[in-house]
Amino acid sequence: MSEPRSAPTVLAIVLARRLAALRDAAGMTASQAAKHLRIAQSTVTRMEKAETSLKFATVKALLEIYGVSQAEIKEFLALLDQAATPGWWQSFRDVLPAWFAVHVSLETAATLVRSYEPSVVTGLLQTPEYARAVMERGLPRVSPEVLERRVELRIARQTLLTRTDPAPPQLWALFDEAVLRRPAGDTSVMRGQIDHLLAMADLPNVTLQVCPFSAGLHPGAFGPFTIFRFDIPELPDIVCADSLSRASYSEENDEVALYREAMGEMGVYALSRQDTKEFLGDIRKELYS
Repeated sequence: MSEPRSAPTVLAIVLARRLAALRDAAGMTASQAAKHLRIAQSTVTRMEKAETSLKFATVKALLEIYGVSQAEIKEFLALLDQAATPGWWQSFRDVLPAWFAVHVSLETAATLVRSYEPSVVTGLLQTPEYARAVMERGLPRVSPEVLERRVELRIARQTLLTRTDPAPPQLWALFDEAVLRRPAGDTSVMRGQIDHLLAMADLPNVTLQVCPFSAGLHPGAFGPFTIFRFDIPELPDIVCADSLSRASYSEENDEVALYREAMGEMGVYALSRQDTKEFLGDIRKELYS
């Protein structure tokens, strides 16, 4: 069995979209383009959706068919070389499911990450001890070696919040009070996790908000989700909704708008940034001192 394909980088996704736009500008259908190269229509379609690798020779031939200038072809192919460079997360391919590799790729390239979690601290803010406690209870069960590799990956993801080049993304993390009251590991694990949240809340690019029980029901009660925003004209907001064994990704305007609206309304239900910090301190004293 062949090795599964790596998750596309965001640049690869952008180039795939641009390839589709150039075909449209040439007034050709995917079927017509495929006939010119004597390949399956599905190959062209999958390339335009970044569902398969953009092969240098095939892309060059398609661009020539679309009447793209040689200068533009040269620029496109140069970007294609960059897009082919594996993302840093590929070193974790042994423990990284394909569906989540897409999440990491989007997260790495985003300029704004908005997340809601009803049950656990969002992965970008977990301590190693807390992450280990969460994963130990996850399904399917894995060996201690795989577990440690997944903890390493989770911590490696967090470096984007303090990177300097490119600038770190803005993170708006909103979570329910239950996240703080449900123990993960022993008291020391939760104490360390809350201390870490307090430290991260001081970063200028991180906004934390807690939805207290007193706020009652709110639009996010259905489950966890993340909205990614990019500083790339070709790439709209993308929402990721998580389930037990997979995630679904959507960029449909109506669907993304619903998640943006839910996040906005929850921000009103939730404690302010400063009140959240005070709430975290109170929970630490009440439960984990």
